[in-house]
Amino acid sequence: MLEIKNIVKQYANHRALDDVSLSIPESKIFGLLGPNGAGKTSLIRIINQITAPDSGEILFDHQPLSGQHIAQIGYLPEERGLYKKMKVGEQMIYLAQLKGLCKSDARKRLNYWFEKLDIGSWWDKRIEDLSKGMQQKVQFIATVLHEPRLIILDEPFSGFDPVNAQVIQDEILELNKKGATIIYSTHRMETVEELCDNIALINKSKKVLDGSVRDIKKKYNNQTYLINYLPSTLSVDELSNEGLFDIHAHIPNQDDDQLRIRLHADSTLNDTIRHFLDKIQITQIKEIVPSIHDIFIQTVSKTPSI
Repeated sequence: MLEIKNIVKQYANHRALDDVSLSIPESKIFGLLGPNGAGKTSLIRIINQITAPDSGEILFDHQPLSGQHIAQIGYLPEERGLYKKMKVGEQMIYLAQLKGLCKSDARKRLNYWFEKLDIGSWWDKRIEDLSKGMQQKVQFIATVLHEPRLIILDEPFSGFDPVNAQVIQDEILELNKKGATIIYSTHRMETVEELCDNIALINKSKKVLDGSVRDIKKKYNNQTYLINYLPSTLSVDELSNEGLFDIHAHIPNQDDDQLRIRLHADSTLNDTIRHFLDKIQITQIKEIVPSIHDIFIQTVSKTPSI
């Protein structure tokens, strides 16, 4: 759906984006990750045509991004933009009309969403009288009401308690299931693994990681395993095998002991299991797969300064 090609954005003496290229697949949830100040918000503003790049281009459905595409985009900014003195209902209708809906269609869709999110009694409440989480629900509805093909969510769960965060997460998944493409910008790595098909990591204005979640986790897999076994009289040295693996930790427990090992590049798990079978009684073997959080920290810490 979206092709981002060699985008550069400079603010005075600060380069916010430095030759960033991304491909956002249609009908997928794309995680846009990075620490504070990495350049994520600058890229989101360019996609929304709030600002323009100094160089590079963006294609929307193979066409240069232009004003005609605004109606197909829904944007939930990290810094919320509701008018605090307005009532919820009249504000939602106003925002819907800005996105091209007539008043009667806007009211029908609002009735659907208000009932779905159980906020029907909020119609005549002022925004300033709502909690932060309640305002978040209203802003989320404003983002998706016109049924955009591309939805950009910048920290959408900020201000939500766990129950309402799950409600909104379920709605995001449902919108994606119906065909919406979603760009999800966040610092919450645990939700990235639950929601995202693909991710890109921007750090210090550059793209440093890009691909499907599955492929990236596979790439960073370092063949580390936890082996639980019944207590044995054998020492760690007697259990080791320098030709197959390295032992990184030995953790005695009440019911069993545990070894944390890392296989050598040319070793297999089967060879390792055969090595242990004559020595200990194995109760469990678990592969330690790196999380997106671990990959995020590892990649950001290795990014050189500009």
